[in-house]
Amino acid sequence: MGVSGKPAELLEIESVLDDQVPVIRRFTGGGTVIVDHGTVFVTFICNKEAVPNLQPYPRPIMSWSSSLYSKVFQGIGDFHLRENDYVFGNHKFGGNAQSITKNRWIHHTSFLWDFNVQNMSYLKHPKRAPAYRSARSHLDFICRMKDYMPRSTFMDKTVEATETQFSLRPIQLEAIRTCTEAEFCPSSRFLTNEELEAAAVALQ
Repeated sequence: MGVSGKPAELLEIESVLDDQVPVIRRFTGGGTVIVDHGTVFVTFICNKEAVPNLQPYPRPIMSWSSSLYSKVFQGIGDFHLRENDYVFGNHKFGGNAQSITKNRWIHHTSFLWDFNVQNMSYLKHPKRAPAYRSARSHLDFICRMKDYMPRSTFMDKTVEATETQFSLRPIQLEAIRTCTEAEFCPSSRFLTNEELEAAAVALQ
């Protein structure tokens, strides 16, 4: 869930606790997503001057990313940016979140390549929802990317589109871990059962 998310408003806490589903509060904004092997993440971590003429504010960054993904999904599924979501037609398949500091910004997207229908029952209908959702249930609101394009095609096209903005080179995760001397203190964290139980009690 996003940094300001409230578990009691976003999660079916009793089911989450009964099934021992881990809950992470991340350091970026945005909504709550179910994450499993069917989720594809794409993240841009940029110095503020990395993209020429881009103002480091939420809407300009969102517009920039939408323009980049328009190349990826050109001619596929009536792709649009709608109220900070990526959609095919009227169905969401990508959620976005950001964090912006003085000199850097991060923009990341959780793509629903596939999902387990049962897992959607852990999510409540959020109080704050985009207007285009029109009070639809989760299953009526979202769609699977795999129904529109192969996963490998998505990966290749995303790299191609990103290369129009940046100079890219592949690197292994271990190489990143070994090349930095700075100690990393993550601000995203797991919520404890005690925190979730307290949130459930407060709701009663």
